[in-house]
Amino acid sequence: RLAPAAGRVYGRRWLVLLLFSVLSFAQGLVWNSWGPIQNSARLAFGFSSWDIALLVFWGPIGFVPCFFFMWLMDKKGLRVTVLLTSSLMVLGAGLRCVPVSDLEIRKKLIHGGQLLNGLAGPTVMNAAPFLSTTWFSPDERATATAIASLLNYLGAAGAFLVGPLVVPSPNGTSHLLLGSEGNTEHIKDRIEAVLYAEFGMVSLIFSAALAYFPSRPPFPPSVAAASQRLSYRRSFCRLLSNFRFLMIALAYAIPLGVFSGWSGVLDLILTPVHVSQVDAGWIGFWSIVGGCVVGIAMARFADFIRGMLKFILLLLLSGATLASTWFTLTCLNSVTHLPLTTATLYTSCILLGIFLNSSVPIFFELFVETVYPVPEGITCGVVTFLSNVFMGVLLFFLTFYHTEFSWFNWCLPGSCLLSLLLILCFRESYDRLYLDVVVSV
Repeated sequence: RLAPAAGRVYGRRWLVLLLFSVLSFAQGLVWNSWGPIQNSARLAFGFSSWDIALLVFWGPIGFVPCFFFMWLMDKKGLRVTVLLTSSLMVLGAGLRCVPVSDLEIRKKLIHGGQLLNGLAGPTVMNAAPFLSTTWFSPDERATATAIASLLNYLGAAGAFLVGPLVVPSPNGTSHLLLGSEGNTEHIKDRIEAVLYAEFGMVSLIFSAALAYFPSRPPFPPSVAAASQRLSYRRSFCRLLSNFRFLMIALAYAIPLGVFSGWSGVLDLILTPVHVSQVDAGWIGFWSIVGGCVVGIAMARFADFIRGMLKFILLLLLSGATLASTWFTLTCLNSVTHLPLTTATLYTSCILLGIFLNSSVPIFFELFVETVYPVPEGITCGVVTFLSNVFMGVLLFFLTFYHTEFSWFNWCLPGSCLLSLLLILCFRESYDRLYLDVVVSV
């Protein structure tokens, strides 16, 4: 193992990572508020299937100005970008809490709040490699990238847990339902309690970031962090002309976009196979939590054993292909006669979440290594924008074809298999790592 060139790291880097990770967690939590409680939301606010899909759809729509946020991060640094992002989240969470009696106006305010929260997505999903390079040494970068990027998914998982447990479902299956009947007003009150709690959490995070969130340390932690990067225009030219980058960008964007859209409406997908809102919430929760835990472990392994990113991705995508195929065939039990039980659904969904979610930080590190010296934020901005394009297209079709979901389920194994083939054909390189381990400060 080659020892990287010495740099200077600061203990405050963990505080910066914590603040950013908590912000990322909150954005994922707010984005996924409605999918896990869609049955209750229909009753309380009169939402339709189209409304539920659109509430999730605001996430990818929020990526339309993605490149503005990446330009802002590249020119002004992390502090300005994070403060703008967190202020949008505060405003969005506040709009959802406005106590309007007219349901039509209330629905519009909720949709507006979800859109503002979606506008925070480009920063919380793209800035992790930029933060890790700016603050962390080369033997900690993958781990820091994993923590900062995966906490957004953990926030979405938290919505699967909080929503169904706090908000009673129409059939009264919630564990915290105090009354004997889940009447409309009681359900609406519990949903509003969740909305107020999320608003308070986001406001607290914004206050902490306003008090302390520096753009960069006084001295860089590595040669790569101190080196000159390409300009904004030259970066895009380099990315669009790099065929190897386009290969792995599609390998990331297609399966992760499909999986994000699928998990956002998981309750809607599992309802036809007679899975309750609470069980669907637990399935979604453990699938994402498992992916976060394994993803951080994989990233730590990649920090110790360098040059193995492609091999790790091949293992993860092979597992994702098998798990998604199992889930899809299980849902077609009338044809395949595979046992459709809570245990099989739990197992296949959790394995799928572990394999796909844990691949995110590995992909991010491979992107940056492949196209260095393109700035990290611009690189990851392009790939997450592509991912949200695929997610948006999928959810767009879902708004029209929401009566039958077998086509949606088949998109999962198909996208994972295509990604696996692209990674097999990819030739890896480690330009940033070479600079850190060869050049001395």
